[in-house]
Amino acid sequence: MSKLHQSFYLQESAVDVAKQLLGKELCTKINGKLTSGIITETEAYMGVNDKASHSWNNRRTHRTEIMYHEGGVAYVYLCYGIHSLFNVVTNLKDVPHAVLIRSIIPKRGIEIIKKRRPVNKLMKQIASGPGMVSQALGIDCSMTGLSLFGDKIWIENTDLQLSATQITATTRIGVDYAGADALLPYRFFINPEISN
Repeated sequence: MSKLHQSFYLQESAVDVAKQLLGKELCTKINGKLTSGIITETEAYMGVNDKASHSWNNRRTHRTEIMYHEGGVAYVYLCYGIHSLFNVVTNLKDVPHAVLIRSIIPKRGIEIIKKRRPVNKLMKQIASGPGMVSQALGIDCSMTGLSLFGDKIWIENTDLQLSATQITATTRIGVDYAGADALLPYRFFINPEISN
């Protein structure tokens, strides 16, 4: 399979990118070890006008500055001081859109993933949360700012073709502070019967 082209990440709407990332394969190669998973859940963050976004109201800090980069780089941040969360930066330079990868089903490097996630769960549930995605694939905050066209972290096309009826849209998780924006249907997942 081929890596996604930069034009994919430069799309105008992170919502569109979030839907289109479903079924794609997120890959990492760390210390020569390749691991990957099929993306099954995403959340879109629509920049300076989205109160749930780290860049709301044009907020620019050392952590969020990478969101203002041209689309096609990783934004990884620490949540609750514990979990590294992996986001894809999208859109044009200075338009800080991003998509959080919330869940994957492991595909390559299964034994490595099992060592990173030594839990008694079915493989389809072993990375069913954004912190677990990063743990399974070895992603940490040192990878923020990395190009998604390099050889350490990237996303590939797959043969999986999803119709609109195979995707569910709902509200995002853990963003109650965002008021009305917390109710926006910006979280997307592949219907469970498809991803089984």
